[in-house]
Amino acid sequence: MRAETILIIDDERLIRWSLGQQLSKAGFGVLEADSCALGVSLLLEHEPDLLILDQLLPDGTGIDVLREIRSGNNTIPVIMLTAIDKSDVAVQAMKLGAFDYVTKPVNHEELSILIEKALESTRLKRQVAHFLKEQEKNYGFCGLNGTSAPMRKVFDEITKIAAGGETTVLITGESGTGKELAARAIHFLSPRRDKALMTVNFSALTDTLIQSELFGHEKGAFTDARSQKKGVFELADGGTIFLDEIGDVSAKTQVSLLRVLEQKAFQRVGGAADISVDIRIIAATNQSLLERIDEGRFRTDLYYRLNVATILMPPVRERGEDILQLADYFLQEFNTKFHKHFRGFAESTKELFLGYGWPGNVREIRNVLERAVLLTDGDLLLPEHVDLPSIRQTRHGQIDASRDPAGDDLSLFEMEKQALLHALEKAGNNQSLAAKLLRISRDTLRYRMKKYNLRQN
Repeated sequence: MRAETILIIDDERLIRWSLGQQLSKAGFGVLEADSCALGVSLLLEHEPDLLILDQLLPDGTGIDVLREIRSGNNTIPVIMLTAIDKSDVAVQAMKLGAFDYVTKPVNHEELSILIEKALESTRLKRQVAHFLKEQEKNYGFCGLNGTSAPMRKVFDEITKIAAGGETTVLITGESGTGKELAARAIHFLSPRRDKALMTVNFSALTDTLIQSELFGHEKGAFTDARSQKKGVFELADGGTIFLDEIGDVSAKTQVSLLRVLEQKAFQRVGGAADISVDIRIIAATNQSLLERIDEGRFRTDLYYRLNVATILMPPVRERGEDILQLADYFLQEFNTKFHKHFRGFAESTKELFLGYGWPGNVREIRNVLERAVLLTDGDLLLPEHVDLPSIRQTRHGQIDASRDPAGDDLSLFEMEKQALLHALEKAGNNQSLAAKLLRISRDTLRYRMKKYNLRQN
């Protein structure tokens, strides 16, 4: 890895020599220029990591150089050298995007601190840019794949919402549609990208643990609180918190969340002092919060605090050819993981995938492909390699869920309804067992039963 390079543009030889000696001893590569023209030429040729720029130069000013750099969308951090503290030049330089300024005679200790801060900022930006580039190359739009109209709409919404780093976001959609990936995309495309992204899944924690997990606790707050602990709200200061399965949160925690949303402040469990934080909250649910409000299980005021910007993740069955793109992506992933050599799908397999309702959405596609690639070998993935409810039932001499008794093809609506009915019948109307058979959550099963007006026990 090359040493970071700093370009010094100053017409005073003694200053260039002095700064060059200091920077070389610190391990930096050093470039020097005594004019605007030479400085810009070296900048374009060598792409240094930081620029130390004097204001008064023989063939122009530092402001001229800075303006030319920024007009070409070069984001190199610039530290200006000025003769007068808080001069108009310093103010103008900051408006043009200079990182900071130092007055002459140069205080080397002050300059060293500024250089390290400027380079650290650049390192973080480069890491994030690399991360986003790799994510897009390997996983599509920040991990989300698809070219269908519903997904293009989602990508557009994510991009616009991410730009407003303060806005609270509510992501809705069925289980397995990629709500967490959407939350990650919003964070990493936002001005908060170089700060923490913390995730809390309410369905995985008890109410007692949630309070401590979110807000932290003081020493002695409860029996096992042997030391002070910071919660995710404190740890995420300046960044983003993703609250997954927000529909499962208890009434007590809803009150606490409402206060944080309204005041951006909270208290640790067992504490009395308010702690203020700068955070963005992204919440997600696969449930209807309006229905939970009607049932008296979710606060109306909290809902409206969360529902500022909303993204609805479309189910796979509404995404058309995206199904085949997702299947191909997972096929390649598991080819690599399991050292297999499938080059694609038989046409009959593609037809099967496009005709199936995918109640488990992207997560189900991934699980199906993982199992198929792990347990079989070959060149093309065939229908008999794939474990879906419709063909699994046919193999056992039962009714094919993709056809009606007369042999005519069913609609996707009817196929999904038939799959639910078969699973419930096989499970003896035990909803938990039926959900496991379908490889979906119990909440998703209940949502589907209500959609198709199926009897609930």
